[in-house]
Amino acid sequence: MRHPSHLRKGRGATFDPHNRFAPTFSEAEADGWWQEALADRIPTSVRDERSRTALSWNDSPDLGFDRSLNPYRGCEHGCIYCFARPSHAYWDLSPGIDFETRLIARTGLVDTLREELCKPGYVCRPINLAGNTDCYQPLEAERRTTRAILELLLECHHPVTLVTKSALILRDVDLLSALARQRLVRVFISLTTLDDDLKRTLEPRTASPAARLKTLRALSQAEVPTGALIAPVIPGLNDHEMERLLQAAKDAGARTAAWTLLRLPHEVAPLFEDWLQAYYPERAGKVMSLVRQCRGGANNDPRYGQRMRGQGVFADMLRQRFDAASRRLGLEDRAALGLDCQAFRPPNRQGDLFA
Repeated sequence: MRHPSHLRKGRGATFDPHNRFAPTFSEAEADGWWQEALADRIPTSVRDERSRTALSWNDSPDLGFDRSLNPYRGCEHGCIYCFARPSHAYWDLSPGIDFETRLIARTGLVDTLREELCKPGYVCRPINLAGNTDCYQPLEAERRTTRAILELLLECHHPVTLVTKSALILRDVDLLSALARQRLVRVFISLTTLDDDLKRTLEPRTASPAARLKTLRALSQAEVPTGALIAPVIPGLNDHEMERLLQAAKDAGARTAAWTLLRLPHEVAPLFEDWLQAYYPERAGKVMSLVRQCRGGANNDPRYGQRMRGQGVFADMLRQRFDAASRRLGLEDRAALGLDCQAFRPPNRQGDLFA
């Protein structure tokens, strides 16, 4: 077991797992030659990628949307449990440290989205902004792609939903308020823990619990419909906080809430287990045992209808606790925050002479 002092400061992953799509595998070996020690702090690098398409489509019955838009690939937040980590392998990068340090910024995204919204057969339904990685991760402060997308959606009266862990969303409260007045936006703030020490290792570059609640309160005061996403619920690690998280969210102005169980697809499982051994070795066995109890004996269950909530006695107990707390607090069903899909008008195309 490695002592935490030997781990990479400010990063979530403890190592880079092998890229499952790579045809070869290499491993560093101490051979007696001098080697430069890896710096404690690994810098973030960003490369641009021209967008050929904007919207990603899905037909999953587990999701409340059929289209999403992701301005960035990879996420500097570094959440060790992030289900999106395996997608980094598609770009010949590791789902480990690479996922949080070697980012891809999609360029030309707003123009591409404009063209897609102008297609004759386009049918308006809410776009989920950043269903894979956080659209308000630190890179957004520089690139401002998310803000440009919101400006376009406001222009054409298109509904949008957002989930974020970042206080940076308050930069765009003017646009969100304008969208809210037309019933075109719903924002969820992701809450994982109220424990600052747990947050620092579990989600190293995200906003603090207090900052997220402050963000939730500020959005609510701006009359932006808000909710809390209690996610992921990690058995044996943060599940005991469920009721307190819901209470804190309600006190901050959340109108609705949802939850998801920890998911460990592909490379996420070994990354998460290694993180547990590094930071919470005394709980590692219990946590993984409870996870497997919720996943039919495996680390992960990708089946529709099971992957978000799990199954078995412990998963059923989590579901009952969430439902009971939500009823007690008077949190609304998400359907009550429905968005207007009838006001949409296709935006002007780039280069229109008579716009």
